[in-house]
Amino acid sequence: MVARTDRGRILQATKEYLPMEPVTITAFRSPKSPGGPHDFFSQADYFWPDPKNPDGPYVNRDGQSNPDNFNEHRKVMVDLSIRMPALTAAWLLAKDRRYAKRAGDYLRAWFVTPATRMNPNLEYAQGVHGVSTGRSYGIIDTLHLVDVARAASFLGPEALSAEEAQAVNEWFREYLDWLKTSPNGQKERAALNNHATCWALQASEFARLIGDEGTRNDIRKWFEDALLPNQLGIDGSFPQELVRTKPYSYSIFNFDVMAGLAQSLKGAGTDLTTFALADGRGLCKAAAFLYPYLRDKAAWPYKKDVEHFDSLPVRSPGLLFAGIACHREEYVALWKTLNPDPTDREIIRNYPIRQPLLWV
Repeated sequence: MVARTDRGRILQATKEYLPMEPVTITAFRSPKSPGGPHDFFSQADYFWPDPKNPDGPYVNRDGQSNPDNFNEHRKVMVDLSIRMPALTAAWLLAKDRRYAKRAGDYLRAWFVTPATRMNPNLEYAQGVHGVSTGRSYGIIDTLHLVDVARAASFLGPEALSAEEAQAVNEWFREYLDWLKTSPNGQKERAALNNHATCWALQASEFARLIGDEGTRNDIRKWFEDALLPNQLGIDGSFPQELVRTKPYSYSIFNFDVMAGLAQSLKGAGTDLTTFALADGRGLCKAAAFLYPYLRDKAAWPYKKDVEHFDSLPVRSPGLLFAGIACHREEYVALWKTLNPDPTDREIIRNYPIRQPLLWV
């Protein structure tokens, strides 16, 4: 069903992507970055110069993105996350080796080639001028690699040599180790909102690619014992997201990532797409809460988002995953009608799973 729905979309997009050469973070340097040319660098979205102290530490304006931030590293990572999985999906659909080869070119450039590869850490992500050179919150920036890691698991010798494939896996092994052991990684895992969910989806998918079932089993248990109980309300809402200045987008975002995590962890143990706590809280409850507002945004009973409210909703992967798992045909029917390719960059930033064909 997903292949039938997305075949035309995928093949049309890859006509555009096929001639494009991969570009990585090494093509862009920021004088604000404390790292080197291979270090990913970004600035915290919601921090601005202090009008009372223009040269001093930046101050927070929650939900309002600073347009003067350095965003080039994010942009090329988003380009990677859009193009490489689409090329892989096209390879699966059409079996044209050109698609697989170009997908492999992206993996080589980002994770293998010494001149262009990214260092496997996020030490300098979402820093704040005058406050920090990098923060735990920055780990959300590599959420865009989950579709890339998922896509890489479908590629073989038509895309990469055995040595190159091993090097790609080694990059993700090193990055997963950093996520699990660094102070920023451990702090992000301990968050009580979407940041912890995003940490878990990354760790799960990177572990899936390299065959680390120990890590995936740990995340399964953590999902049941802490992540779900700490974040999902009895009514199926995400209370920590509803208090934000963008409650609609953050609620959808956390739902999509949590549903993606449950889908990612399929294969052993409890099926988390249908798992529910004793009080009924689970993915199906979260989907039931959000579905009416994905169908009709005007019915949203909470505050409107301070920015980008008019750009939502877009095609929610969580709606698809929950529709299949919870046997709700109306969820899948709505999923088919929503826009799969948003153009608003803020919406794209919070839209990590673009090729559901790779996930089902």
